[in-house]
Amino acid sequence: MNRSCEVPVVFLIFNRPENTRVVFEAIRRAKPKKLLIVADGPRNHKLEDAELCRRAREVVSNVDWECEVQTEFSTVNMGCMHRVVSGLNWAFSLVEEAIILEDDCLPDPTFFPFCEELLHKYRDDRRVICIAGTNLIAPHMEEATDSYYFCKIGSIWGWASWRSRWAEYDEGLKRWPALREANAIEDVFDRPRDVRHWKQIFNKMYEGTGPNTWDYQWSFVGFFGSQLMAVPRVNLIENIGFGPGATHTTETDPRNIVAVQSLKFPLKHPIAVLGSRKLEHLRCDLQYETFYARVIRKLKKISGRIMKKFRSYTQ
Repeated sequence: MNRSCEVPVVFLIFNRPENTRVVFEAIRRAKPKKLLIVADGPRNHKLEDAELCRRAREVVSNVDWECEVQTEFSTVNMGCMHRVVSGLNWAFSLVEEAIILEDDCLPDPTFFPFCEELLHKYRDDRRVICIAGTNLIAPHMEEATDSYYFCKIGSIWGWASWRSRWAEYDEGLKRWPALREANAIEDVFDRPRDVRHWKQIFNKMYEGTGPNTWDYQWSFVGFFGSQLMAVPRVNLIENIGFGPGATHTTETDPRNIVAVQSLKFPLKHPIAVLGSRKLEHLRCDLQYETFYARVIRKLKKISGRIMKKFRSYTQ
């Protein structure tokens, strides 16, 4: 575990210098021989962004190990979707495979050798679209004996993939109207609830009314390419980005808080590249809040806004 990481690492940063510092320290300990740094630019309507972006970029300038470093820094704000997509397009134009981390994804040290080994093992197996570092259903897998499993549903909080897979990325979901007309999503999922959920998501993303994100399109590629994610038995990534400064995870959601553990080596590989329906259902169920939980979360959000406004009046 003390050797340098042979696989290139792509580090995506923006305006959170403290988070960037913590994750960069984890990368420094892994000592990748090649580091590709992608940074978004400051937003015009956020006066503090220019200084925060500058400080975040200053953090990653301190590479004190033997490493080839290349940067792709934007002078303007491109937004979450376009900056990540353009940054990964750039990275995969330079390297055949990579480990990808964002500035809020803190990896366990075993994340790097896990990705390295599986990138090598499944390099020519197109059934595997990527390797995930996050496992949000790890508490349900205490009896699992393999080091990882395969599933259609995973997470991009720390992941790895190959140029050949990323080349299939479809930002605009161009095939969705034809796939929707053919009810192809019903061949992907076996439960009506999951079919409705993902059909709604892909409708919004295709129409341009969905969130400013890129990962649903990545799921789209895997779903309709009959490809699977390799997911570790334990959770290898801690998301340290929950809070007001986040793009999407502005509220702490207990469904997304799973303790990080180290993976044991040597890895025990599954005997076949097959998705687990049981684990797929567990992972899909994480997408849904109960009505009660949704009401409580919204009430807490409204209460917080009221208290903030009240304090501003009384000061």
